[in-house]
Amino acid sequence: MKKDIEGEEDIKFLVDKFYEDVNQDDLLSPVFNGYAHVDWSHHLPVMYNFWSTVLFGSMMYKGQPFPKHMHLPIERSHFTRWVSLFTHTIDTLFEGPKAEEAKQKAASIAHVFQLKMEMNGCLK
Repeated sequence: MKKDIEGEEDIKFLVDKFYEDVNQDDLLSPVFNGYAHVDWSHHLPVMYNFWSTVLFGSMMYKGQPFPKHMHLPIERSHFTRWVSLFTHTIDTLFEGPKAEEAKQKAASIAHVFQLKMEMNGCLK
């Protein structure tokens, strides 16, 4: 039986596994690694803080995530794939109320980003 997401170690485990999958994904990897040239040693700790803030209210994340995504060459299919991978990663590793909340928050974030990109004429 899987456990729920309970704290910082679980968030780190989730984020590391998710981005490991992103780096193997034919649709997402070219955006992260080819276009954005993500510095993973910097990005991963930011994502730990982001998800800690989203799920546990830690306030460790200080930033505005949307502007960093506005100029990426992405389409609706990228959002769909991102949510699908994130959901799959959580379902593989965890179960419980916090895991369900994480999936809902991820879908909501993706939806808001997609709408904002559409409104700003950024979505390809």
